[in-house]
Amino acid sequence: MTFSLVARCAETGMFGVAISSSSPAVAARCSFARAGVGAVASQNVTDPALGPLTLDLMAAGMSAPEAVSEVRQRGTFIDYRQVLAVDGAGRTAVHSGSRSLGIWTQAQAENVASGGNLLENVGVPLAIVQGFLAARGHLGDRLIAALRAGLAAGGEAGPVHSAGLILVDKVAWPVADLRCDWTRECPIEAVATVWEVYKPQLDAYIQRALDPTAAPKYGVPGDP
Repeated sequence: MTFSLVARCAETGMFGVAISSSSPAVAARCSFARAGVGAVASQNVTDPALGPLTLDLMAAGMSAPEAVSEVRQRGTFIDYRQVLAVDGAGRTAVHSGSRSLGIWTQAQAENVASGGNLLENVGVPLAIVQGFLAARGHLGDRLIAALRAGLAAGGEAGPVHSAGLILVDKVAWPVADLRCDWTRECPIEAVATVWEVYKPQLDAYIQRALDPTAAPKYGVPGDP
């Protein structure tokens, strides 16, 4: 009931996750990223604990393939889980348990991995990876383009209702964490709309956290 991708920007080192599902609030349960470490999606009968565990293993020095292999050993009911990871060197790994739901599959390339379950067809993750690789611009733009490519290729077997985009870069918190937790319209387009509003302000929000005296004006009523 989910399709997603994890990705790294080869130019900036930024990491991101983009995800969509028929379930509500999918990004709140399934998306994990840590600056300087990597990005992880934990989905399909989701165990959210596998996201931080995979990041901890990569932070301790494991590659994405090594970390996902270790998660296979440590995780409970691992045959029900899908875990996607990308590390700081752009290496990727995907675990798709044998009890993943419906049509499920995965695709990988350097700096990007995609997986899904209850898909309309087996080509969706490959379309997502190809969509990411063909896109240009900010990592957030490329993640949105990839989700759109997955939806255009068939997406889930049924309608999707939630989506999310998370980005990390240099600081300890996500520099963007945008979600549509439920809609009967297209949640991917809802997140894309928010991203277009947020993207021009992203650097200013970081600067306000690091040094508000050097930050741009807020641009709201009452701002001197």
